[in-house]
Amino acid sequence: MTTYQTAMIMVGLALILVLAHVLGRLARRCGQPAVIGEILAGILLGPTLFHGALSETLLPVDIRPMLTTLGNLGVALFMFLVGLELDYRMLRGNGRAAAGVSVGSIVCAFGLGVLLALYLWNDHAVGHRLGFLLFIGATMSITAFPVLARILTDRGIQHTRVGVLAMASAAVGDVIAWLLLAAVLTFTGSRNSWRVLLVVPYALAMVGVVRPLLGRLLAAPERGREDLARGAGEDGIGAGSLGALTVLLLVSGALSEWFGLHFIFGAFLAGAIVPRHGTERLRVALKDRFETITWMLLPTYFAVAGLKVDLTTVGGDGLGELGLILLVAIGGKFGGAYLGARVAGQSGRSATTLSILMNTRGLTELIILGVGLQLGLLDTDLYSLMVVMALVTTAMTAPLLRWAYPSQMIDADLRELAEEWTERPKHTQPAEPVGAKSSEAK
Repeated sequence: MTTYQTAMIMVGLALILVLAHVLGRLARRCGQPAVIGEILAGILLGPTLFHGALSETLLPVDIRPMLTTLGNLGVALFMFLVGLELDYRMLRGNGRAAAGVSVGSIVCAFGLGVLLALYLWNDHAVGHRLGFLLFIGATMSITAFPVLARILTDRGIQHTRVGVLAMASAAVGDVIAWLLLAAVLTFTGSRNSWRVLLVVPYALAMVGVVRPLLGRLLAAPERGREDLARGAGEDGIGAGSLGALTVLLLVSGALSEWFGLHFIFGAFLAGAIVPRHGTERLRVALKDRFETITWMLLPTYFAVAGLKVDLTTVGGDGLGELGLILLVAIGGKFGGAYLGARVAGQSGRSATTLSILMNTRGLTELIILGVGLQLGLLDTDLYSLMVVMALVTTAMTAPLLRWAYPSQMIDADLRELAEEWTERPKHTQPAEPVGAKSSEAK
């Protein structure tokens, strides 16, 4: 790498961080998750603005591979945190309703997505036809768990019945959707297909062998003294625990990539298998440390993703396709989640609120779309339209939630919940998920 390239990478990173931070703060002031502004920052750096002249000057082609690598590291850390923030204890007492909402929204959205893909195939035919159909169906099925957690926290409803059920439904839906996407990528993958056979035993080994070992490593009484002696601060995590989990994240991501899937699956699995019992303090500390690094690296992923979004080529036909994509994306998730919630015994108001929340997509959708573009399952025109869909569906969640679940209803529900908690033994009260106070809204 030349001196010029090194200097341009530093300048490019500085520009990306400043623009992402400024637009992220602007989005928060408008009542939106910061990720809305950060994704917009990436799009503005792409060919949409000034036909790419700005991006070619500030982010020249020869430094983009390094930016891509940094962005991928940020995505790996983010997916690890998504897995880490899944709190299975939320399913206690909510399993039936959460399953109804998540399965209903996924099945309906996936089915409508496949029908939409049949229509889009004529103008966006790339790669494997069946893979294209299944991939579009999978992209319509995603709910962004971290963004949802932030929206609930901002509204102060993360502990209400609707809030806990929404988190539980999103957690179940996340697992189902990632398994579905993994199956799609496995089916459409052509490189070294025999390696895919190792995915199941690897996942079983992670859950059955690595997870118990992590439990002993992280929760052992002597671990606290050891970490304290090796430089752990007040947060209770030292070099040993941090190093072990970082290595696990990287190795798991590398193996899933080698299996023919994508590194995001390995990173997600590494976070999901971290034991929940006896590691609460460590997980909160780990999340805080990783989020600092993620905050610096993820905007580079937005910038690289934005370089592939060109909205200047969207004509009348493209706007028609965008309208159809939005109709299917919103209608599929809303209709499926509402029906699932009603079947599970939820009231009309709760079902409506849950349906609105299940439409949240955010960065999770952007990551999946990037995978599809990288693997040749999407062309650049359709990729651009799908990115806009992810932005619109995420941006509409907060204002619709304020309409469906106004402040007076929140206050009434919280008062009712407080009365119930005073009559309930402490050990039966639901635990707050690790990600409920996340500073990131991805």
